[in-house]
Amino acid sequence: MFRIPGVTDWYEYAIDATQRSLLYWDTLRQRGNEYLAHNEAGNPALLKFGHELLLDGRSLEKPCNYALLRILPRESDLPTDPGLRPFVVVDPRAGHGPGIGGFKEDSEIGNALKLGHPVYFVTFFPDPVPGQTLVDVTLAEARFLELVRARHPGSSAPCVIGNCQAGWAIMGLAAVRPELPGPILIAGSPLSYWAGASGLNPMRYSGGLLGGSWLAYMASDLGNGRFDGADLVLNFESLNPGNTWWSKYYNLFDKADTEPPRFLEFERWWGGYFLMNREEITSIVDQLFVGNKLARGEIASKDGRYRVDLRNIQAPICVLCSWGDDITPPQQALNWILDLYASDEDLIAQGQTIVYCVHPHVGHLGIFVSGAVARKEHAGFVELLDLIEALPPGLYEMTIEDKQPDMRAATLVPDRYVTRFERRSVGDIAALCGDRASERPFEVVRRVSEINAGLYEQLWAPLVQQATTEAAAEARRRMHPLRAQRWALSDLNPLMQPLPMLAAAARENRQPCRDDNPFRMLEREWAKAVERNLEAVGGMRDKAAETLFQGLYATKLAEAATGLAGAPPARPLGADPLRVELAHRQAEEMVAQAATGTLQDGVVRLLLLLLDHHGAIDERGVRALQAVRAELPGRQRVTPAELREVARRQALLIRADRDAAVRGLGAIFAASKDRAIAVAALRKAFAAIGAEIDMTPNGPVAVLLDEGAKAPASV
Repeated sequence: MFRIPGVTDWYEYAIDATQRSLLYWDTLRQRGNEYLAHNEAGNPALLKFGHELLLDGRSLEKPCNYALLRILPRESDLPTDPGLRPFVVVDPRAGHGPGIGGFKEDSEIGNALKLGHPVYFVTFFPDPVPGQTLVDVTLAEARFLELVRARHPGSSAPCVIGNCQAGWAIMGLAAVRPELPGPILIAGSPLSYWAGASGLNPMRYSGGLLGGSWLAYMASDLGNGRFDGADLVLNFESLNPGNTWWSKYYNLFDKADTEPPRFLEFERWWGGYFLMNREEITSIVDQLFVGNKLARGEIASKDGRYRVDLRNIQAPICVLCSWGDDITPPQQALNWILDLYASDEDLIAQGQTIVYCVHPHVGHLGIFVSGAVARKEHAGFVELLDLIEALPPGLYEMTIEDKQPDMRAATLVPDRYVTRFERRSVGDIAALCGDRASERPFEVVRRVSEINAGLYEQLWAPLVQQATTEAAAEARRRMHPLRAQRWALSDLNPLMQPLPMLAAAARENRQPCRDDNPFRMLEREWAKAVERNLEAVGGMRDKAAETLFQGLYATKLAEAATGLAGAPPARPLGADPLRVELAHRQAEEMVAQAATGTLQDGVVRLLLLLLDHHGAIDERGVRALQAVRAELPGRQRVTPAELREVARRQALLIRADRDAAVRGLGAIFAASKDRAIAVAALRKAFAAIGAEIDMTPNGPVAVLLDEGAKAPASV
């Protein structure tokens, strides 16, 4: 509660503010020194885990600046089991250096290590190899996956995790080399670049307001053939001026006693700026950001040897996104599904399994950095990959609930959360992500961008390239505002020399004032007002940008000028007709052979029928399947991978014709000894998940078996 301040309050606040100021500026000095030291060390990956280099991409036939690391387990982790599924984490190359996927103990890497899985990390170096292209990077990443698979020949296919930009990179790789990856997890990854919501996602308008991709061409030419990643980071920072230019620094000043370690840890990664070759950034901007060609299957090699068609991906795809992400909103993370598939039948016929999870509020970096997200959403994906692989083709939403003491589910699993996979439809994605009519003006942007880029290449590029030297390009990079604010506040600046001594004295004689000090309270209220004002300015800027964009590109005149007047809206690619026909034949064959399954088929089918609840299945399914496998007779026992395939086939049969699946049980369990084996296995399975199953003559197991026995010959 505010009170009238006195002289003592002012004296107490003045000492506290002075000491916090010294600690604040000394922290910025340390940030500058760490920036210089990190550059001097070659900008290594900022991982929290020990690692060793396995394969340097610069040594390949088509060299690039990528490399494969093996992550070393810690003493607190389970011993690494080479027979378990390996995990490969790929970090984004979007201006920063690598490390965000293993930035903290609770992270994508940490979750896998805790469970004893072999873990690998795809890193990259600050400078691209002269002449390297995106194709060279893709070939290197394919070689990395080949090496991982060779190191673990008896395990399940590796799970590949792609953060942000790395998500579209591994999706493209999986489309071209579908045999390489196992389940794919893409976190905060934009695949449908034109998507978004009016008034919420201003970043998507920047390409149009800048006239398209020509600026990326010119920036690369001014860098003597290399694009400066600091320019991308500056774009990210401009999205939230309140936080970028005020809140994060005031937070450091406000909590000068406790905040410096966290601030310096994050800034060490945030301040590492990497370069790209001209061909890499222009391909990204032309084909992805402005062109939006990935989800439409329009990316192809220049020699025509391959086309990147995401429908070719065979592994399950897991998508993690958030409503609080203003860089990759859920529309950009999920609308590619609508670009590919016109209906649920399309998706199922293609044989694709997609699982998505939408976080309610975490920001873009929080998807990779937040310990809470790592412990909940990432852990849910990592721990339940076997179940995800066993899901039949279709679309699912992963929901994670905190256990409550009065919930029966609290006895099912030993950890804190209950994870469920609930069946969804393509229509659910359309409803979730809103009207796609707002994407049509971006077709106009693409045409304008192509014209402007062509004019630049013909008229200005030769002049800029001739006038630029490497010395001038390096000077431009050093003077970039994001770099300058770091080295200018380092020990290179003579004015910073007294700070270490003064800050040490402040720490030794620290006299923080009370929280109810009127001047301290006024300071915090004033800081909130500054943040609100900056956010308001940013909001007005974004609204003005959206209005200008609509005025330039969302008009009949703009469509006519670019030849798009009357053009029909883009249609989903749909499933491959040959695959649709094949899927229908396979479904018919499964239904026709429902009564000829093996004992393992019958037991798994029974289990799925008992656990299925309105199209949803939870993590109990994994434990139950494991228990069933252990209880089957030796001649019927299969490997975990084979059991997942059995579960997948039986789930497909149940979806295709549930009645036929039930009727087929009568023939499979015609012998009383087989029926007894099934009852024993199911009793063990339900015991493993902490649940009871009624095995009496009127119970669900007996009902299903009796129902199947009534008309087995009719199948």
